[in-house]
Amino acid sequence: MDDGVQEFMRSMDDARTPVETMTPQQARAAIAGRRIPVANLDDVASAEDLLIPGPAGDLAVRIYRPHGDSQPRPAVVFAHGGGFVLCDLDSHDGFCRAMSRFTETVVVSVDYRLAPEHRAPAAVEDVFAAWCWAIEQADELGVDPSRVLIAGDSAGGNLAAVTALICRERSARMPAGQLLIYPVIEPFFDTESYRKYSTGYVNTRDAMQYYWRQYLDDKMPSPEYLVAPARAESHEGLPPAIVVTAGFDVLHSEGVAYAQRLRLANVPVVHRDYPGLFHGFMTIMPFSAGAAGRELLWADMRGLLATAVEVSA
Repeated sequence: MDDGVQEFMRSMDDARTPVETMTPQQARAAIAGRRIPVANLDDVASAEDLLIPGPAGDLAVRIYRPHGDSQPRPAVVFAHGGGFVLCDLDSHDGFCRAMSRFTETVVVSVDYRLAPEHRAPAAVEDVFAAWCWAIEQADELGVDPSRVLIAGDSAGGNLAAVTALICRERSARMPAGQLLIYPVIEPFFDTESYRKYSTGYVNTRDAMQYYWRQYLDDKMPSPEYLVAPARAESHEGLPPAIVVTAGFDVLHSEGVAYAQRLRLANVPVVHRDYPGLFHGFMTIMPFSAGAAGRELLWADMRGLLATAVEVSA
C-alpha cells in the first residue's frame, strides 16, 4: 500500500464511527455530523429534488442535469451506499455532481427507504420504481431511454445489481449497463477478504454483520436474489457491467466472484480492481487516489454509453 494511502486509511479507521454499537438513528446522526461540505456545486447546471410515485408512497429523488443543451442525453439511476441503513441524497451529492459533469449524463439519485424501519426488499423495490419512472419520463427528463445505466456503491451496488435482475424477471426495460462500485453481494462473512481484513481497514466485519441484521432481521425474502444477487438461478441476459473492487475491503472476494459469475454468463464485464485501496475510496471527493479512480470510472461509463448508442442505432 502506498504510504500516503495508508496514512489516509489509518486516519479514516481511527475516526470510524462504530455503528455496530449504536442504534441506527445514532449512527445516522454521527455519520451526518462528519460529512464533508460539497465543494463542486458548479459541476452541474441544476440539482432538483422531486417526489415521485413509489411502492409505499412518495419517493424522493434528486435530478442532476449537466451543463449544455444537448438532448436527449444518457442517464444514470443511482443508489447510494450506507449498508442499507445510513446515508441519503446529501451524503453522495458531490459524487453525483461529478458523475453528471464528467459523463455528461442526467443523474437520478434515489432516496430509498432505509432499514431497519423498512426491511428487505423495500430498498430495492424503491430503486426499481425509480428506474421505471426514469424510463417512463425519459422525454420530460430529456433522456434517451436506450442509454440509461443503473448504478450504486456498496449497498447501493447491491441494489443496482438486483434491479438489473428484477428488470429481466419482470420484463421491464433493461439498463444499458450496470455500475457496481465495491458492491455488497452476500450476507456471508467467511470469505478470504472477510478473514484477512475484518478490522483495521475502514469497513469491518462487525459493521457488515450489523448492516445485514438491520436489513434482513434474519429473514431472507423469496426469491433470495432480491437481497443476494449471486443467488439468482441464472445471470444470462443481464446488461454489461462495470465492477469496481478494493483490495483492502471485506467485500473484495464477493465483488470479484460476482464479476466472474457475470462473465461466465456471457455478460460483458469491465472489472477494475484496486489492490492497494479500501472500501469507500471512490466517493471520498478530496482523496487523490479516489479522484484518479473516478477519472477511469467516468471513462469506462462513457465507453459503455457509446456502445449503447451503437447497439441502439
